[in-house]
Amino acid sequence: MAQAVRRQTSLFATDGKPHPLQDTLAAATLVLGALALITSLFHHLHLLSSWAGLLGILTGGYGQFISVTTRERTALVIGLGASAVGFFLGMAHGGLFGGVF
Repeated sequence: MAQAVRRQTSLFATDGKPHPLQDTLAAATLVLGALALITSLFHHLHLLSSWAGLLGILTGGYGQFISVTTRERTALVIGLGASAVGFFLGMAHGGLFGGVF
């Protein structure tokens, strides 16, 4: 008997369907979160960490809104957490506009 081989189309798609937008948002949120978190450790990079954190929060929030699978949501929550920590530390070190406003 021939059985149909179920091929996984994506790392994050547990339902077997492709989700390119959701996968892209999850990856972008993880990258922005890592960037915000790493640059927040250096106080002179507060502009980069605060803007990357803000973009990561917005990207992750929209990704959570349209996410389909649990794996996507897991990656988005990790990226959102890192983005939020980087954003808040960047704000504490000088903010989005470097203390001009």
